[in-house]
Amino acid sequence: MEISRIRALRGPNLWSRHTSIEAVVSCAEDELAVTDRPGFEIRLRKLFPNIGALHAGGPVSLAHVLEAAALALQEEAGCPVSFSRTQPTVEPGVFQVVVEYSEEAVGRLAFELAQQLVAATLDPQAAFDIDAALARLCETDEDVRLGPSTGSIVQAAAARGIPCRRLTDGSLVQFGWGRHQRRIWAAEVDQTSAVSESIAQDKELSKQLLRSVGVPVPMGRPVADEADAWAAALDVGLPVVVKPRDGNQGKGITVNVTTREGMALAYHAAAGIGEVMVERYLPGSDFRLLVVGDQLVAAARREPPTVVGDGEHTVADLVAKVNADPRRGDGHATPLTKIRIDDIAVALLAEQGLTIDCVPARGQRVRMRHNANLSTGGTATDVTDDVHPEVAERAIAAAQMVGLHVCGVDMVCESVLKPLEEQGGGIVEVNAAPGLRMHLSPSYGKPRNVGAAIVDHLFEPGHDGRIPVVAVTGTNGKTTTARLIAHVFAGSGLTVGMTNTDGVYVDGRQIDSGDCSGPKSARSVLMHPEVEAAVFETARGGILREGLGFDHCQVAVVTNVGAGDHLGLHYITTVEDLAVLKRVVVQNVTPKEGWAVLNAADPHVAAMARTCPGKVIYFAADRHHAEMTAHRALGGRTVYVDRTLDGGSVVAAEGSWRRHVRLADIPVTRNGTIGFQVENVMAAVGAAWGAGLAWDAIRSGLATFVNDARTVPGRFNIMDWRGATVIADYGHNPDAMRALVAAVDAMPSKRRTVVISAAGDRRDEDIREQTMILGAAFDDVLLYQDAAQRGRADGEVMGLLRQGLQGASRTTHVEEIRGEFAAIDAALARLQPGDLCLVLVDQVDEALAYLARRIAGG
Repeated sequence: MEISRIRALRGPNLWSRHTSIEAVVSCAEDELAVTDRPGFEIRLRKLFPNIGALHAGGPVSLAHVLEAAALALQEEAGCPVSFSRTQPTVEPGVFQVVVEYSEEAVGRLAFELAQQLVAATLDPQAAFDIDAALARLCETDEDVRLGPSTGSIVQAAAARGIPCRRLTDGSLVQFGWGRHQRRIWAAEVDQTSAVSESIAQDKELSKQLLRSVGVPVPMGRPVADEADAWAAALDVGLPVVVKPRDGNQGKGITVNVTTREGMALAYHAAAGIGEVMVERYLPGSDFRLLVVGDQLVAAARREPPTVVGDGEHTVADLVAKVNADPRRGDGHATPLTKIRIDDIAVALLAEQGLTIDCVPARGQRVRMRHNANLSTGGTATDVTDDVHPEVAERAIAAAQMVGLHVCGVDMVCESVLKPLEEQGGGIVEVNAAPGLRMHLSPSYGKPRNVGAAIVDHLFEPGHDGRIPVVAVTGTNGKTTTARLIAHVFAGSGLTVGMTNTDGVYVDGRQIDSGDCSGPKSARSVLMHPEVEAAVFETARGGILREGLGFDHCQVAVVTNVGAGDHLGLHYITTVEDLAVLKRVVVQNVTPKEGWAVLNAADPHVAAMARTCPGKVIYFAADRHHAEMTAHRALGGRTVYVDRTLDGGSVVAAEGSWRRHVRLADIPVTRNGTIGFQVENVMAAVGAAWGAGLAWDAIRSGLATFVNDARTVPGRFNIMDWRGATVIADYGHNPDAMRALVAAVDAMPSKRRTVVISAAGDRRDEDIREQTMILGAAFDDVLLYQDAAQRGRADGEVMGLLRQGLQGASRTTHVEEIRGEFAAIDAALARLQPGDLCLVLVDQVDEALAYLARRIAGG
């Protein structure tokens, strides 16, 4: 078994909506039915008893075993995954194996371990430690997945349909898109200023501010050294609390310090974090109140880590027994943290007359820490419903005084059932980015969905943080259609982000260049803080390589599939395969509310309507087409051409409702004579209509869109050369050739010349067919070699193009020229007034710039 490629599909993809690892797996002939091998499955299940069923619907190959193992390993490690698939390719013995992952690093590791398991199964002398493998997976998962606090906010956002994207390996997460985006870092929201966070970290400053608004706080002060700390303790009165002035998560805090020896330990624990302060110890229980905005949303009573003696086991044994609770882990990823035995714990045991080797009496409660933070192994009991209104007011006032939008308020008092002032309680700290574990999974009491409260603070009810997203795919016309849709959106007053094969554009300004029709470019647009609408050209390569760059789109446009393009690459070998790939954008339209804009005249595109979770707009020049007629009869939306209306118009219809715009008012169609541009316009009208744009804005956008080398480079750009017409286009497949010939046929000309090359990654028959089509429409054909032969031998593409011209009905002159610019020069030299020349450019920007210079020079 060989694996030639492994890649991560990070968005909705050809196989599913799940993030997945996809691998190309080659199996030898004797590896195609391995369950028929004597002892294979017995050994496999001995090595990994929980691998589950090996589903194949036929012979089970090693690829199927790899699939089952990679999925089951993640399941056993506690990952929420369920989808996998093994798909045979057109190559014998070669499979595409797809396995869902929840964290990419874990998915990749699972694939690696699955390969090791398969190898060990095949080799009776090899070993495979399933426990060690699962431990690696669990450790990796804990390292990379979001912690419980951030995770709860992400889950709450997902439940509201708000898109989420993790921006780092840590806890920085973006919710929403474009102008509506919001960000969090753990439980801290983007509204909170650095000033407020700094105040919260400075325990002395925050206490001063709270005291100024009447919030009760304990007396205390910063100290210079250990001797000063003891002096401060005597000043405020024993017992005291010693803690870092700038700290978090309970690190370095020691409470209830009563002795000089205890002060030495406590001071050094706090000094290890930073500057030290000493404050009076308030008697009572430790409470954490969570304030979000101007609301108290949760409260918990925290208990220090404690073990209870049984008269038989030592303190160390009792701690180990408590730490065996599966809810306890080493970090913050689990509901509880393991109790640590360190110098502070040993000192506290000594205060209780114990050591770690002592056996406490049955029922004796042994404290392992003074402070009750969960990070030191403490527990929490939910008391949200018990909080007195005045206590809640004090907590909210403290959060707002410091300026924290999400604030953990630490309070010490006998009870939250009565006001602090009545019981001598006080607020000892306010915390930015508070941990949410104690509220999400309290040791006792009712869990609180505090993640939802934070999301509700970030986004008003009913707002999902999305902007309109239009995804455009198809074989031909994608770029022009995407640019036209973006132009209409911009004319509606929106700041538009657009991606296509020419680059990335925001508000008409290019911010990236090159082929940007993939998911990475789409995600960059959705991150841009100014963007109010997005239009994405969505090419096949990006979907295959990584999936979509978004979870849903408001509108999906499929211009056509036709005879296809790039067939034979990446196991997309037929038009039907290509249609299945292109329909991914249709399958990921926003359910119920979204729209798929489909070419009714293309049967492969029209059939995609059945997979659309939203609604459908059909377009076709012929309103009497069967799909159009049936859809219109059912009250569906259609866009078509009526040649009898105002000398020819594009019409949008739904029931008895009609709107239209004259073809004469849409410059890109040249009064309706360029058929493929009329199709592009219909697709754009459908997209704008589905996105809810006003009809006046649609009409205005169509009227002001200019199809030149600046706005739509390489897409039927028309220029004048000494009385001859020169057209530059990036057409590169047979369907494009047919559309271009139809457009040229509608334009007057004396003699026609075409300049053409072809990319080497097309099939032989596709290359030949291009010149077969052109040979019937052009007098002169100038062939040049493409800049990238893409695996072809020198001159091989030129030979295929010549083969297509054999028996051409119109072509009388064929010439081979080395270099694209040299071919352009040769074509221009042959032109006479009234002639027409079609230049099929390869290096779009460079060729257009060269043409512009030549034409400007006369």
